[in-house]
Amino acid sequence: MQFVCDAPKGKTWFRIETEGEAMHESRLMGHTVEKYFRREREKAIQSWRPERPNAIERDIGLEAHIQREMPLFLTLRDREGNALTTAMLPPGGKDRGGFRIIIVAASNADPYPQQGAAIAALGAHFGLTLDRNRCFPYGRQGA
Repeated sequence: MQFVCDAPKGKTWFRIETEGEAMHESRLMGHTVEKYFRREREKAIQSWRPERPNAIERDIGLEAHIQREMPLFLTLRDREGNALTTAMLPPGGKDRGGFRIIIVAASNADPYPQQGAAIAALGAHFGLTLDRNRCFPYGRQGA
């Protein structure tokens, strides 16, 4: 995992970088981030167009391409390392029209009542509005 930013009350956001980390997050949080991680990684791999497809060096740059093209998968941890919230933001943390931001607590519960300040800190870090009405699945409630 890679440090992303600090949040209030000693909490920290980290980027989930590997399938193993995504699997661990899914187990800790009782949700399916692992499925989304795999699917998005595969889409990024499929979009890879090496400069020299037949050369032995054809996959140089593949990992950098995946990191650029894949959505950001993030986990919020407390001081003891406990997983509190999982987020999926657009690639590079840049606002892309139509991208469905997902932010969930354990078992897909609403994290905003407990982690609203930490979510706001993540949004400020990337320059994104991460209000509850925009983030799936909460934006569809009451509709």
